[in-house]
Amino acid sequence: MVDGKTKILGVIGDPIEHTFSPAMQNAGLEALNLNYIYLPFHVKSDNLNSAIEGAKTLGIRGLNVTIPHKREVITCLDEVDPIANMIGAVNTIKFDYDENEGISTKGYNTDAYGCLRAIEEKASVKDKKITIVGAGGASRAIAFQMASSDIGELSILNRNFNKAESLANDIKSNLKQLNDNFNLNINAYDMDSLKREIQESEILIDTTPIGMYPNINDKPIASADMMHDDLIVNDIVYTPMETSLIKEAKKANAEVVYGYKMLLYQGIRSFEIWLGEEAPVKEMENALLKVFRHLNGF
Repeated sequence: MVDGKTKILGVIGDPIEHTFSPAMQNAGLEALNLNYIYLPFHVKSDNLNSAIEGAKTLGIRGLNVTIPHKREVITCLDEVDPIANMIGAVNTIKFDYDENEGISTKGYNTDAYGCLRAIEEKASVKDKKITIVGAGGASRAIAFQMASSDIGELSILNRNFNKAESLANDIKSNLKQLNDNFNLNINAYDMDSLKREIQESEILIDTTPIGMYPNINDKPIASADMMHDDLIVNDIVYTPMETSLIKEAKKANAEVVYGYKMLLYQGIRSFEIWLGEEAPVKEMENALLKVFRHLNGF
């Protein structure tokens, strides 16, 4: 029950009506019997800074940040986690309140963590060769996270080779600054190299919107005959859950990681950052799946 002691968490974005986060986060808060509520807030770009300042005034404890604010919000924060800073995007803000030092804000990127944790439900990424398709914002976040996670090799493929090469070089440059011994083999290729890279990889991550609703019949980036049964295939699209790429992966007897898992685990990591305790994964996953079943009519 909401009362005068209820603390507030939330998500800001524009638009915000589509967000799945309140169902998932409120299920977690309820499972742990915490006197918190998680709410969506519609914030236009022109009001972003005033929204963050208003959140401080209202005593809000944490916010998720979604499109289109993930980059711009960095300028509104006191501190940014190193990985989020390299990615150039924040999706989680923690507000710390200190009677002597005042209010401070720190930004994190849990999107990439969500992808890593989802894949590691199936197998460790340590020493694995990973192929990522796409070179946009999601690819950037995931590529930085994977390159920081003791993998063996990373390939980035994109229709525009220059974008793939730019991302690969950016990762190498940034991570070298953090670790003088960083020597991970990171390569960029055009899509003509996809079949070879898949055959040599243990993990394939598709960060493109191909197959996303309503374009569910789009031709997938790879067909079953390009895959092998020791491959883990992760499509980060989660509407529909069973994308055309996931269907092809199943035909090849590859291990599949559904896109909703990244959404789940990025939310779980946010929950743990805000509250400092382990999130109730099963309850939060069930709440998220309930929303998906309702949307898909089953």
